[in-house]
Amino acid sequence: MLNAVNRWRTCVILVLASLLAGCLALPQTGLFAFRLAVTSLGIEEVRIGPYDLQAGLDTSDLTSLLASSLGAGTLPVQATLAMGLGLPAGMPAVEMSGFRWTLDMPGVDPVQGQYQQDVTLTPGDDAKLRLPVAFDILATDTQRMQPMLELASQLASQGELPAGSELAITPGDLRGLGMTLPSGLLTPTIRLNVGADGQLIPQR
Repeated sequence: MLNAVNRWRTCVILVLASLLAGCLALPQTGLFAFRLAVTSLGIEEVRIGPYDLQAGLDTSDLTSLLASSLGAGTLPVQATLAMGLGLPAGMPAVEMSGFRWTLDMPGVDPVQGQYQQDVTLTPGDDAKLRLPVAFDILATDTQRMQPMLELASQLASQGELPAGSELAITPGDLRGLGMTLPSGLLTPTIRLNVGADGQLIPQR
């Protein structure tokens, strides 16, 4: 009897893992990597120091802003990464116990964090998440300051990640079908590249 129960539990885990594994891309509408769908990716609420770039700051002369901040020794850039996560049709709802993430943008050291809240993933009803992105322009080599200022201006003016950016997501524990799939068990890190026209490209 015990062996039968163990076999049943193993079978359920494998079924859940198979549903969450694999790779499927949908043109324009989204990307499914390991069956976890990143359906949207954008940038909101960009700030340089105390200035909200979406509130009318003239970003054509960010060098003067840099000069005015030299005495303070810091010029933080803060933004919000808006992301949609979902599941393909036909899959059961899954509860994910947060995830680790890393964002690598050209010219900036990688930004990483931990989304600690549970995320309910339901087909046809994407979870809308917000991740804080922050870096300091003055905490870098002087030769990199201008490219970092240009990056901050681009984030604000275009509302999207620049081409060449990479996003990595490591799912937490997954609960579904009455079972729990521990983080790291058949749910490896999902890695996405941002293409020239903003499309999401899975890393193989």
